[in-house]
Amino acid sequence: MMKHLFLAAAFCGTFSTAAIADDRYATRPPVILSPDLTAPWINQLGGKVRPVVYQRPVVQPQQRGLFQRRVIRQAPQPAPQTVSAINPGIPAIRHPIEPQYLPQMVDYDTTEKPGTIVIDTNNRFLYLVMDGGKARRYGVGVGKPGFEWAGAHKITRKIEWPDWTPPSEMISREAAKGHYLPARMDGGPENPLGARAMYLGSTLYRIHGTNAPWSIGSAVSSGCIRLRNEDVVDLYDRVNVGTRVIVM
Repeated sequence: MMKHLFLAAAFCGTFSTAAIADDRYATRPPVILSPDLTAPWINQLGGKVRPVVYQRPVVQPQQRGLFQRRVIRQAPQPAPQTVSAINPGIPAIRHPIEPQYLPQMVDYDTTEKPGTIVIDTNNRFLYLVMDGGKARRYGVGVGKPGFEWAGAHKITRKIEWPDWTPPSEMISREAAKGHYLPARMDGGPENPLGARAMYLGSTLYRIHGTNAPWSIGSAVSSGCIRLRNEDVVDLYDRVNVGTRVIVM
């Protein structure tokens, strides 16, 4: 009899211990190996290569009273981004551009000949004069306070994806603010001159694109006239070297 009781107690103890162990490990999150690991297991577990392990977070159940609504929290979704027509892989804008700054045909009464570019810096518009009292209008960014200018010049050079060499005055001015500019930057989507540049006479000023299209409609430049990359490409294809440019 005592032998049977001893065996029964041992069996119950073993079952209880297994149940407790199962219950303890039931809530442990599964271990998931990073999909980036490509080395064999023998290399991952020893030597210099160590496995990267991720664990799913444990969600503790919350006590709820009768008829209490269950609130399910969802992770915030990233806002959609519009991409540039020049390079679909590069984000183009942070927020929608105001409609009046998009390219459009408008009535334009002027004595200037068709093909002339007129830039209205006060209203942030560039007009390409067309026949029949019309003009193609683009929104632009212009010189910030202290960098405004006016005059008449001609386009003397056209460059696709131009390099950028900041003037020494700009480098010194920005360095005093704690902003350090490169001595030179190759052309490309990260270049502040954008997709195209049209140089004006012997001045340091240009009509160019921008990698900050949300600045269109503002006075933010050091005197240059900037357009969205999509728009500067359109203008670039419509004008030639020698085109007259009037800045007001």
